[in-house]
Amino acid sequence: MTHDAIRLRGVVRRFGSGDAAVTALHDLTLSFGAGTFTAVMGPSGSGKSTLLQCAAGLDRPTSGTVLLGDTDLTTLDETRLTRLRRDRIGFVFQSFNLLPTLSAEQNVALPLRLAGRRPARGQVREALARVGLADRARHRPAEMSGGQQQRVAIARALITRPEVLFGDEPTGALDSATGRDVLRMLRGLVDEGGQTIVMVTHDPIAAAHADRVVFLADGRLHGTLEAPSVEAVAARMTGMAAPAC
Repeated sequence: MTHDAIRLRGVVRRFGSGDAAVTALHDLTLSFGAGTFTAVMGPSGSGKSTLLQCAAGLDRPTSGTVLLGDTDLTTLDETRLTRLRRDRIGFVFQSFNLLPTLSAEQNVALPLRLAGRRPARGQVREALARVGLADRARHRPAEMSGGQQQRVAIARALITRPEVLFGDEPTGALDSATGRDVLRMLRGLVDEGGQTIVMVTHDPIAAAHADRVVFLADGRLHGTLEAPSVEAVAARMTGMAAPAC
């Protein structure tokens, strides 16, 4: 039986105060099973990125709870929250965020070194091998394609063996063929390695690689779709964008 890697219970995220306050998430309750791949979709301004940031401990909800396993992120002080993010959560950005002066293996090792830990022998090469880049260890970002740079960013996020890997439009800066290669690799991390992945995307093709799609609208859960196909996801998104009669 699959247990939950991440649970959000009654999460509200409000920005500003008084008449100028904007509520990005409204009383959101949602779970992400361990060893599953979930895509998060919705129109612009629906709260997708806010959901991801609250679930990953990058932002604190105004109210409600966020649990990583049995740990309530909302009760942690900044020091403990930083340590938890470093040790138990991986995050991949659309823009790669690699340091241009460092090689692939140096970029991958960076989270460990920032934590004052020396990578174990072969640990960095193993992380690069998991994303198909064992032969690019000494290359710098400028010497690699966009897809290879994103793979390095994913290896960097995986080096601490995180319980959950979050991706904010991880294929958004890639061409369609390269994006599909990265998505197949993410799918393999789930199927072969039991990794838990939560990914924000606007692309039905990307979402169809997931086990489930979670739809948001105006900061509220707007339904889910199991075993999604490209056509089913596109139809659901089109329906959400249609004006109410």
